[in-house]
Amino acid sequence: MASEESLRRWFESVDVHKTGNINAQDLQQALAAGNLQFSDSVVQQMIRMHDVDRNGIMSFEEFVVLNRFLSKVQNAYIIVERGRGFLTLNDVYEALTKAGYTLDQPAFYTLCQSFDRTKQGRFRLDDFISLCIFVQSASCKL
Repeated sequence: MASEESLRRWFESVDVHKTGNINAQDLQQALAAGNLQFSDSVVQQMIRMHDVDRNGIMSFEEFVVLNRFLSKVQNAYIIVERGRGFLTLNDVYEALTKAGYTLDQPAFYTLCQSFDRTKQGRFRLDDFISLCIFVQSASCKL
């Protein structure tokens, strides 16, 4: 995980309006600059997951928590991906387990069908993050 100082610099560069907060569009553009493509709804969900004060935008402190989540998920992905650039279905299950999630087989395959954008059984990092965001959000509502 990046140091708090480097996260602060990154956050301030994304906070184009210099308000001390970033909105979904700012976050989406910053993630895209890092070669992570997320739909508007996924970025909104990222903010909702970590928006403690429920104001619809992300403070630096909330961003730090999001960064921890993204780092945990990315690390699980990297361990299982083994330099191929994608995960297979079996890899996705293993990476989910490494990230701390448990799903039964029917739920797992249903989710994979929903989050496999190319329908080729190959998950890129952004696909896997989107899946984890959904699982994390669903488990928080239980």
